[in-house]
Amino acid sequence: MHFAPLIGLLLWLGATGGVLADEFAERRQQLSAEIAALARQTAVETGRREFDPQVMAALERTPRHRFVPAAQIPHAYANRPLPIGHGQTISQPYIVALMTDLIQPQPEHKVLEIGTGSGYQAAVLAELVEQVYTIEIIEPLAVQATKVLEDLDYANVQTRVGDGYYGWEDAGPFDAIMVTAAASHVPPPLIAQLKPGGRMVIPVGARFLTQHLLLVEKQEDGSLTTQQILPVRFVPLTGGPS
Repeated sequence: MHFAPLIGLLLWLGATGGVLADEFAERRQQLSAEIAALARQTAVETGRREFDPQVMAALERTPRHRFVPAAQIPHAYANRPLPIGHGQTISQPYIVALMTDLIQPQPEHKVLEIGTGSGYQAAVLAELVEQVYTIEIIEPLAVQATKVLEDLDYANVQTRVGDGYYGWEDAGPFDAIMVTAAASHVPPPLIAQLKPGGRMVIPVGARFLTQHLLLVEKQEDGSLTTQQILPVRFVPLTGGPS
């Protein structure tokens, strides 16, 4: 007589979980449509009228609601940045899609991310490349992001607490590097750790002045080309030379 209520409760919880899962899936699809529309609107500035379908599919698979504080879950699929504590934010999904598309991720790639934050961008990258190395200077954020990534079985992500300005030399060189905080200049150690033929995306500019998202490409001969993509606003990159 005690089993029937328990079974009923489990069935109810399973159904509720299914409804929530479906709700989040639908909201991710809606977000994907918003990003696609915004990509068309910004095509003149970015040179990209649409993003790679694999990039968009990765965003639709990645549960952004798992990477935000509980109070922000209702807003997890809004196309805007959200606070994650310690003065940091989870990036706007459109910017995540744009930066991911710009590095042209391939299944065999090894990618370095500077600024783990919530872990969301690392998760999106992990859906697309062989290995992600990500560095966060704020230890509580690094610990939390590592736990969420492990809980979601992103086994191809390695995290480290440290100063991202200097990169992750013993794991390099990298096919691509993504910096998710604004620097005053492109850090030379990151250039050194980028493979010939590799791409780096980094916001450059002062905290209270205009920042620009830059695409830096390293040619086979080691020379660099730089392209301004879009005005952006990121939290500042901390660390670097004292």
